Amino acid sequence: MVLSKVLWVLLFLVFALGAAAQEKNSARLGVFDASGDVGTVLHAGSAEYDAAKGTYTIAGSGENMWFAKDAYQFVWKKMSGDLGLSADISFVGNGGNAHRKAVLMIRQSLDEDSVYVDIARHGNGMAALQFRAEKGELTSEVQSPSWGPAHLRIEKHGAYATMWLAGDGGSELKIAGASPRIELKEPFYVGIGVCSHDQGVVEKAVFSDVKLTEFKSAAASEKDFVLYSFLERLPVESNDRTAVYVEQGRFEAPNWTRDGKTLLFNREGRILLLPAEGKAAPRTVDTGFAVRCNNDHGISPDSLLLAISDQSQENHQSLVYVLPFAGGAPRRVTKNAPSYWHGWSPDGKTLAFVGQRNGDFDIYTIPAGGGEETRLTTAKGLDDGPEYSPDGQYIYFNSERTGHMQIWRMKADGSEQEQLFADEYNDWFPHISPDGKYMVFLTYDQGVSGHPENKDVMLRLMTLADKKIKTIARLFGGQGTINVPSWSPDSKSVAFVSYALIPRAAD
Repeated sequence: MVLSKVLWVLLFLVFALGAAAQEKNSARLGVFDASGDVGTVLHAGSAEYDAAKGTYTIAGSGENMWFAKDAYQFVWKKMSGDLGLSADISFVGNGGNAHRKAVLMIRQSLDEDSVYVDIARHGNGMAALQFRAEKGELTSEVQSPSWGPAHLRIEKHGAYATMWLAGDGGSELKIAGASPRIELKEPFYVGIGVCSHDQGVVEKAVFSDVKLTEFKSAAASEKDFVLYSFLERLPVESNDRTAVYVEQGRFEAPNWTRDGKTLLFNREGRILLLPAEGKAAPRTVDTGFAVRCNNDHGISPDSLLLAISDQSQENHQSLVYVLPFAGGAPRRVTKNAPSYWHGWSPDGKTLAFVGQRNGDFDIYTIPAGGGEETRLTTAKGLDDGPEYSPDGQYIYFNSERTGHMQIWRMKADGSEQEQLFADEYNDWFPHISPDGKYMVFLTYDQGVSGHPENKDVMLRLMTLADKKIKTIARLFGGQGTINVPSWSPDSKSVAFVSYALIPRAAD
């Protein structure tokens, strides 16, 4: 009997000590459950939670969080569903590597090459949404033009993640980057971390005002979402995307001016100009009566004229007009409707456009000064997206004459029509770099017909010399993403628009 009582006391003490240790560990880590180093580090990291101040001080080593593997100190909690994680982040001490990182992260596993998405606050003040969409894949990122944010927030809605930033003084959080699709199986890891970006050094960062929120309400229809548009620039030799302009609502189809200083796009029927670095508000071009411009527009080779496709006249069917680039009265070019502009010849004398005539969409050309249109394609099926090569010898276009949409080209007079390559996707809107070396185009999955908005799509790049193709961006977009010529004049970057749908309850 006495022995039995002793055993009960011992068991009670074991459970009490376990509960106390669990409570202590919970207090030490606040809203998170555990911490540790991910990947290979030379110096062990650490995490301290100050319950009185509500702050986390994380020390981390690690060579990098980039490429195909990561090394850093991570503090985490396993979760499922939609959520938001926010914090103020500041580094301890001046100096250090400009690319040291303090992050808010959602991660599939603790493997060094895991799928993940995070907001990284760099030592030099840069903020970027970084992600690895497939295990072992190279990391990609979307940089924000706003540096040194005081408050950061990452949100997960379904398979999509978004970055929200705010400046000093309690300013409002605003969406600041694109919304990549990251497939995460439940449960996954959510937390905060630090990487020194120098394996021989340990860096510290303080995370304060940390909030971890679960989103319970489910959006059921389009009216339950808020649409955001992101005008992005992407160097084709890297994965370093930059969202230079972000706004609620829809805008579309950027062109790059010939001097590389300005981007042009359409929104709500108007044409707008924006500095290419995104450091000033866009201004509206005076297009006279043409106030229903769609996403088919472009700048003449001499930069003096602007071609637009507008639906203000002729029973609101699209017509092609030309007006001074600085703004002014539009001059009608196409007699027949609907017509949609897509390309200037390099000498500026001819326009290539898509026209629907007798129910068929085909490629046409017409003198820029006006005149009779010339039909270049007659094959059954939709032909679209005509654009001249820089030397004027060819017109590239997309056609579904084979049963699904593929990329073709023909001589400028319509002869020698040939398919460039064949794949299982639906490929749209070929754009040739000014130096003639590359072609960028939009790719939908094989089950998508037409070029609808709000789809998961890819931007792919072909090297024309050897016809090798690589994916340079995955994004939520489609219609409006890259309908018209959007290469920078130095052939190093492309501009495009991606989109995000955020549930109103979380916006």
